[in-house]
Amino acid sequence: MTTKTLHNDVNTAINSADDSDAEHTATDIFDPQHLRLSQNFATTIGVKKRVTLIQVRKPAKQEFIRVHPSKDYYVDTAILEFKEDGETYLVDPSLWDDLPGELIPKILYTTINRQGVLRLWPIRLPDEEGKLDDWNQSALESAEIAKTAWIRVSSNRSAGIYETFEASGNLDEPKWPEMSFTEILKIAFKGKYIDHWNHPALLKLRGE
Repeated sequence: MTTKTLHNDVNTAINSADDSDAEHTATDIFDPQHLRLSQNFATTIGVKKRVTLIQVRKPAKQEFIRVHPSKDYYVDTAILEFKEDGETYLVDPSLWDDLPGELIPKILYTTINRQGVLRLWPIRLPDEEGKLDDWNQSALESAEIAKTAWIRVSSNRSAGIYETFEASGNLDEPKWPEMSFTEILKIAFKGKYIDHWNHPALLKLRGE
């Protein structure tokens, strides 16, 4: 490299630095627009939301929800409920025969609302004779609709059913968390899985 070429390269670098400084000075570093987070900030810096709480309950009447369409994200199982405490327990199959009349057959659907909150929606299943009240029958029908459309569910007490209202807007498809149904169940029933006869919930049930 000749002395003249080296001199030109140095001048070019200096001029570029001056231009950069001038551009930086033109933008006030404390300008809110300069400091504002982008909409996809979490994505750009590699932050992943960690789900630590999943409620087990029916949807609120004013929230729009979707039900996961895959059969891998729901299960028919036995539930023990303490309605006075609002507590729901998942019971291990090994104990089902020991709790006659106490367990309720329910299906647990995976749902998500517009804010991305994940929940499990428990709906009662037909009994041994295939009977099911109108409340739960209408809830099952609502869940089926929610597999392909955003809905909200509201109780109609005079009719004794749940009414389904479909969103009229063109809403985006839900963004389901990258979690297996097993992981969802573990979080939802943390501390509320009954797998032995001396579980606190069963002691309470027996008055011990």
